[in-house]
Amino acid sequence: MKETIMVKVGNEIKTCPKGISLEELSRQYAHKYTAQIVAAIVDNKMSELTQVLDNDCQVEFIDRSTGDGERVYLRGLIFIFIRACRELFPGCRVVVEHSMNKGIYCEVHGDFTLSPRQVSRIEKRMREIVERDEPFERVTLSVEEAKKVFQEMEFYDKVKILEYRPEKTVNLYRCGWMSDYLFGYMVPRTGYISMFELQFYLPGIIIRYPRKENPHALPEPMDSPKLSRIFREAEKWGIQLNVENVADLNDMIKKGMIGDIIRVCEAQHEKQIAAIADEIAAQRDRIHLIIIAGPSSSGKTTFAQRLRIQLMVNGMRPIPISIDNYFLHKEDIPINEYGERDVESIDAIDIELFNEHMTRIIQGQEVEIPYFNFEKGEREYRGHRIRIDDNQPVIIEGIHGLNEELTAMIPKRNKYKIYISALTQLNIDDHNRIPTTDGRLIRRIVRDYQFRGASVEDTLGMWPSVRRGEEKFMFPFQEQADIMFNSALAYELAVLKPYIEPLLDAVSCDSPYYMEANRLKKFMKYILKLDAAEVPNTSILREFIGGSCFNV
Repeated sequence: MKETIMVKVGNEIKTCPKGISLEELSRQYAHKYTAQIVAAIVDNKMSELTQVLDNDCQVEFIDRSTGDGERVYLRGLIFIFIRACRELFPGCRVVVEHSMNKGIYCEVHGDFTLSPRQVSRIEKRMREIVERDEPFERVTLSVEEAKKVFQEMEFYDKVKILEYRPEKTVNLYRCGWMSDYLFGYMVPRTGYISMFELQFYLPGIIIRYPRKENPHALPEPMDSPKLSRIFREAEKWGIQLNVENVADLNDMIKKGMIGDIIRVCEAQHEKQIAAIADEIAAQRDRIHLIIIAGPSSSGKTTFAQRLRIQLMVNGMRPIPISIDNYFLHKEDIPINEYGERDVESIDAIDIELFNEHMTRIIQGQEVEIPYFNFEKGEREYRGHRIRIDDNQPVIIEGIHGLNEELTAMIPKRNKYKIYISALTQLNIDDHNRIPTTDGRLIRRIVRDYQFRGASVEDTLGMWPSVRRGEEKFMFPFQEQADIMFNSALAYELAVLKPYIEPLLDAVSCDSPYYMEANRLKKFMKYILKLDAAEVPNTSILREFIGGSCFNV
């Protein structure tokens, strides 16, 4: 008689043959999911569909409508892309750079010129690999064995990063002739990667793929030339610093050269902020509103303070006003599709009152600015009156600043819009990027724990809502900025590591946020720790770790 095990899937307990694979079991439940199943959670641990079940367990399948599912799919897609490039252009270097235009921007370097025709060839080869439905084979090797494999593959950046791997073994994936390591779980076979498109984007390629918000279609193409320029500048800056990846950063720390890196990075920030202030000052006759907007944990507060100082150097006396003080009363804030008060929505702000006050202030009238009492959920008036003169621009900071609806009554020529975000220029290696979202999330976890009394679970719990708000109310307007400022610092993850690691370690394995905490731990383990003592008290990083000279 064949042995059986009891498997709980959702609310159903099913008798299954011992040794059944998750992939085989998933076929029985595919009709219950709105998107393609690509992985699973077994007893609260992430698992690939190739895993076999030998004991009673609880299973939850992961489809492409989730963040984890999207990442699993993307890893398979990137592996196929790298392999296709290497087959068509032997010896080429493929660099997975960053998110761009609803896709992933990559560059392919070699003794050839990338063109639309070459991109079409790469996509055709990728589809051939997908059609063959070749397996991704997971292989566990010693670090030294893995180094030899990467030497043969000419993945020298991976050889370098393995010097900093704390474990003695590493999991590689083989597909056909190629082996690689993409820091996470994979789909079982190439045939799972059915939906994608390549777009030539000088000088590289954008890989377009279905996002979790709509896993059944490719997102509408969009162009972000200003954002692309900022990423390009960040890439050049990394090359100039000789810090293109985590291994380079670690080398600088080991050699005792990180002090200069910190000072140069901070000096670059100050130089850029000063240049922005100079530009505003040169147009002081027409610019009355300076609007600073950016996603969560971009360092908007410190940036605004540093910009204020530089404007003062130019003989100006800026006045800060917070959009938060114009929130509607709690009971008037609209309800979102999840049944929650949508505080991220622009409709949560009293736009009419805000515009009335701004127009009156600009015309030199005295206005009493409200104060929003978050404990009571209502606006109050505490006698804070302001009147400005011709040399006093108003600085406004908030998520909706780039949306013209927020300041509809103010002529565009009287506004100067700044978009700030932490656009991480540091990747683990050529094929493994550190998403800018993860960099901001790490900043926020550290800050919320230290200064807002929030646990890791609290921050991770609210993060999806924050991200939805950014996608809906922030990112569609980023190209409307007059200028963009990148608040990321090449050295910051090394400083944040001593703060974030104990917080992530404290998340228990039965927590619903354990997998996300573990995902962040996986790439942070490669980064050497750096003492914060050399970080100046004016740094944007101080907003998150403490010790800032500003009131943040």
